[in-house]
Amino acid sequence: MSRTLRRTSFLALPAAVMLALTPSSASAYPGPGRVTGDVVVHDPTMLRTSDGRYLLYSTHGYLESRTSTDRTAFSRNGNALSSPPSWWSRYSSANDPWAPDISYHGGRYLMYYSVSSFGSNTSAIGLATSSTGLPGSWSDRGIVHSSTSGSDYNAIDPDLFVDGDGKWWLAFGSHWSGIKMIRLDPGTGKQYAGDTTRHSLASRPSGARAVEGPTVVKRNGYYYLFASYDTCCSGTASTYKIKVGRATSPTGPYYDRNGVAMNNDGGTVVMASQGSVIGPGGQDIMPDTDGDLLVYHYYDGNDAGTPKLGLNLLSWNGGWPTAY
Repeated sequence: MSRTLRRTSFLALPAAVMLALTPSSASAYPGPGRVTGDVVVHDPTMLRTSDGRYLLYSTHGYLESRTSTDRTAFSRNGNALSSPPSWWSRYSSANDPWAPDISYHGGRYLMYYSVSSFGSNTSAIGLATSSTGLPGSWSDRGIVHSSTSGSDYNAIDPDLFVDGDGKWWLAFGSHWSGIKMIRLDPGTGKQYAGDTTRHSLASRPSGARAVEGPTVVKRNGYYYLFASYDTCCSGTASTYKIKVGRATSPTGPYYDRNGVAMNNDGGTVVMASQGSVIGPGGQDIMPDTDGDLLVYHYYDGNDAGTPKLGLNLLSWNGGWPTAY
């Protein structure tokens, strides 16, 4: 059952309460916090600006834009880009961009995103920049990384991670051989010429191969990798779930709470289907004034499987994230 998102900082909660928040089964996962307005989204990414506005971008429509002043009511207000760059058509005949990732560094907003067609690994990750972060203000900077039909990975679902020592990393990937990471040049936002290693962060060597949508954050001295597993984009038949592992280096190796390597189908579940909240995934992690926010989509079983925006705060009790 959906609950109103509590604004109380999880740091103020008693340890006994925090322990009780740890789910014992999928039915114990929390419902999404209350949101209103235009909240039909897929693969959301969100950022809070210095003046307190929330900028949310998502898949489709030249990167759909929504804004909010209170993190509850969201209004649709155009797209990041007003027209598709010419290179998009090489990867998607529909000129349909996916899974953006918004951030702010060096006085400008950056948005990494992917262009592909469903089920294809002929894909590319692009970069757009803006001085305001508002729809229509973005300038495309071209391709950052691409994959071909001969690749054993897929250049989609990018996530920028900036380490404490100033190194930039881009996590990305889906299906095939799983989640990858490359180093970026902070000056250009594109691949760093001095290190072209492609690291493997998470994979499923046998059986179901689907692991995608990485998000990397550093908390409590560890690097945490969140990813979406199993079937996306199938409405009420979706089996998406969000899992996490942690490492002592941004490039891994990552292990789940039970010590299983994420490169060997490991991952501790953070959010899974429960009730009418089906297939949560496509997540982003956004620091806010009251803690870390898990931003994701789910398929609404009470609305014919329509994808909706989900927001929950995260606790880090015991060194592992729990949604509440």
